Amino acid sequence: MCSMVVHGLPSWISYSMSTELPPSSATEHHENGPSRTGLLISLAIVVAFGVSWKISAQTEAAMIVFLFLEVCVISIVIWQACDPFADAAQWVGKKLHLPGSVRGATLDAIASSMPELFSGIFFVVVAIQSVKGGNAAALEHAGAEGYGSTIATCAGSAVYNMILIPAFCALVIAFSRPSRPTIDVEDEVISRDGMWFIGCEMLLILFLFQNSMYWWMALVFLGLYGCYIYQLYHDVLIFRKKKSAIKDYLEEQGTDVEVGKVLDAMNASGMHVSRAIVMQALEEVREHISREELEEEEISDEAGIFFGYFSVSLNRLNTILILLTSTLVAAAACYFLVDVTIETANQLAVPAFFVAVILAAAASSVPDTFIAIAAARRGDDSGAVSNAFGSNIFDICICLSIPLLVNSYLTGWQPVTLLQDGEPIAGLVGLRILLVVLTITTLAIMWHNRQLTLKKALVLCGLYAVFLAYAVLGSLGILF
Repeated sequence: MCSMVVHGLPSWISYSMSTELPPSSATEHHENGPSRTGLLISLAIVVAFGVSWKISAQTEAAMIVFLFLEVCVISIVIWQACDPFADAAQWVGKKLHLPGSVRGATLDAIASSMPELFSGIFFVVVAIQSVKGGNAAALEHAGAEGYGSTIATCAGSAVYNMILIPAFCALVIAFSRPSRPTIDVEDEVISRDGMWFIGCEMLLILFLFQNSMYWWMALVFLGLYGCYIYQLYHDVLIFRKKKSAIKDYLEEQGTDVEVGKVLDAMNASGMHVSRAIVMQALEEVREHISREELEEEEISDEAGIFFGYFSVSLNRLNTILILLTSTLVAAAACYFLVDVTIETANQLAVPAFFVAVILAAAASSVPDTFIAIAAARRGDDSGAVSNAFGSNIFDICICLSIPLLVNSYLTGWQPVTLLQDGEPIAGLVGLRILLVVLTITTLAIMWHNRQLTLKKALVLCGLYAVFLAYAVLGSLGILF
């Protein structure tokens, strides 16, 4: 990931409350510089993919390995496309002065959920385009099958985001940040983003218990996401008001004042603020003073490309170009991801639903993983966790709604049936139950002490293993 100014809790400020300047951007760049490990692993995958391509036609097992490696290559392309997109989105968030939790729940979530959106659209379009002759019944059946894969991808991605991303963040931090080896989750991340996710998920499950899904359900989800954005906007206004009051106090008392004293003063004035907001305000006040005294020019942010080995300076024009280019590349990669998913299902002779719920979901969630881990390593624990919840809310409200509208339009606004031969789509019943159980369990783990420890991370990994077992057993026809 590239170097950028972070509005969170930097590691340097937790060590000292003196008036020394923070480390230079060069230090930040060193910490978040080129990903040599990522590049080496990616090169190894590409080489293995090339070798498997030559022998893929020899045996069925060789073909399965080839398809799996193709998914890995596609996930690398998606990762590298979404990486600069996320940097550009971070730059936009900085210009808008968004707090870490709000930025993670919106801009980071949108940046990392593009693959789910495009995959969902392509699952529907590819399925409907495969129908020859324009038979209405065949179109509806193909659309239902394609949208079933969309549901599987978004639901599988939601489980991945909710369980594995916080677990990976906690595992990385446990070994790379010995001074504070836990992911500390703010109350608002669970009480706001977590509760919004549960609400959206309960509504989705209610709709999935119907025999069909209608176009108006998509409008309900879109309206719900609008309400979520409105609450985030309201939270931003409150955040700015609190930070402004803290800055006024710091300008009066000086930057050497203890954090506890600032908290007491704000509480006495009837304004409840967190330690993280105080530290952020202190950082910004110090930077403002240092720029005035030293007359330093502000360093431009940059977007990292190709594993961070190259960078592009961010301004309004470059940001727009990066966002557009990344979107197009991610869309193209998702088209091939859909094609590989369908081909893998055919090779394994299993429903595409079960392949999509694991393979397509995991491949499309790669950007979420790296964005969240990068946020956690920067000290933005709330941003890392809220990104996972925000991505899930985006997946449910947007990544399921747009493909549903596309499906409805292409089939003459007919409902999407959730039945096959009079029975629910294979795997759908089990998915409904697992979504509820895994969500409640994961939120309970996060709520306990508002921390994610190494042990909790291992428990979360175990929960995802249960989900994998469901997909494997379901594909074999053992589970409902």
